[in-house]
Amino acid sequence: MDQQTNDLIKNEIKNNDVCLFMKGTPDAPQCGFSMATSNILKVLEVNFKGINVLEDQSLREGIKVYSDWPTIPQLYVKSEFVGGCDIVKEMFESGELAKLFETKGINFKSKN
Repeated sequence: MDQQTNDLIKNEIKNNDVCLFMKGTPDAPQCGFSMATSNILKVLEVNFKGINVLEDQSLREGIKVYSDWPTIPQLYVKSEFVGGCDIVKEMFESGELAKLFETKGINFKSKN
């Protein structure tokens, strides 16, 4: 991956407490997995930045290299890679995602 792409990824992750690299945007997801992950964040009313990897092929490939994770979407919380759609969904259903947000000091709406 080129330095510019690496810097862009690092800056987005560093400057946004909750950062979702996805296909499309939170308002117009371009794949079911991106939609599901973004919807979970919306249900929890988490303030997050959605980054559309479809706008830039080097970003789309670069994020996979950066995280050493082969699929998109990818969720980062306070610079920590959380995972993709299946992991986020499991964490949401088990309450682990809410615990993670709580631990990291991220505002969210609890399911209770």
